[in-house]
Amino acid sequence: MPILHGVNASPFVRKVRVAAAVKGIEYESNPLMPLGVSDEYRQKSPLGKIPCWEDGDYVLPDSSCIIAYFEKSHPEPALYPSDARQLGAALFLEEYGDTKLADTVGPFFFERVVKARFMNGEPDEGRLAELLAGEVPAVFDYLEGRAPQGGDGIVGGRFSVADIAVCSPFQNARHGGLEVDAGRWPRLAAYVDAVLGNPFFKPIVEEEVAQLASM
Repeated sequence: MPILHGVNASPFVRKVRVAAAVKGIEYESNPLMPLGVSDEYRQKSPLGKIPCWEDGDYVLPDSSCIIAYFEKSHPEPALYPSDARQLGAALFLEEYGDTKLADTVGPFFFERVVKARFMNGEPDEGRLAELLAGEVPAVFDYLEGRAPQGGDGIVGGRFSVADIAVCSPFQNARHGGLEVDAGRWPRLAAYVDAVLGNPFFKPIVEEEVAQLASM
């Protein structure tokens, strides 16, 4: 059976888990932390990052690459739009979720969960206050303008890789105590709730919450 390397609380591991759930792909989990990884793991994932997919002698790192592989190996249900313009939009939003959004909200999870609970450190609330005053509103403003009026499909009204990539970092934000203010960003707040509560995300999120609570 294939192995998915990486801890469940990673937004990028979560991306792959949701995509696998959509497509009915079974796998085993290796809850690997991306800190001080072994030379053996670096042979699989040269950047030392998670996730990494291993299926016999086929090894593939990076969440976006893994989901693209899933799309070819298990075409239905599709996670990439067939329309050229919608495909381009979905790919950009996947990149935006993986980079700008994850970089902006990720520190709330790192400071308040990883650092405070697993590294015996004090969270840098000053750093988080700076993000709340600058980057967070700018990113949320952009996504408020892109969020659908209803449902969980940010591109073409249909659930896709874009929704997985955009909303996965928001779960880490929630773990770190950051919620989307529905008064200021109503469409974004409703959209994030819809995606994280859909049948593919919800069981994975509930499992994570239970795991973190038990640690």
